[in-house]
Amino acid sequence: MASLNKVFLMGNLTRDPELRYTPSGSAVASFGLAVNRKYKQGEEIKDETCFIDITVWGKQAENCAEYLSKGRGILVEGRLSYRTWETEEGQKRSKIEVVANNVQFLPRGGEQPVSKGAETGDLTPEKESVENDVPF
Repeated sequence: MASLNKVFLMGNLTRDPELRYTPSGSAVASFGLAVNRKYKQGEEIKDETCFIDITVWGKQAENCAEYLSKGRGILVEGRLSYRTWETEEGQKRSKIEVVANNVQFLPRGGEQPVSKGAETGDLTPEKESVENDVPF
């Protein structure tokens, strides 16, 4: 039977990203994400917040550590991962976290989203008017 493990989350960082490196030199960053949901129960509007641990690897981890901070809005695409470990006291622990494949930084209040071309300085020329394209 086929399976699918795909997660999309949009929320705000609950803490600054923590960057570290594995013994082999791979960058890994972790941070918390708060995802809010509003729903109606009877006539009352309720709020629910879900707190999720996010892990991101490689160059994206370094970018997250450099440019993100607590409170910043992001969109995460990734997968659920179940992790187990043993504490120094010998207690077994486990948790479910999201391993991010893609992290998009959302504009802050008052900022306009920047297109991919504008980020790299590769601006596209303005389109000519439709009248110039008509062959008659």
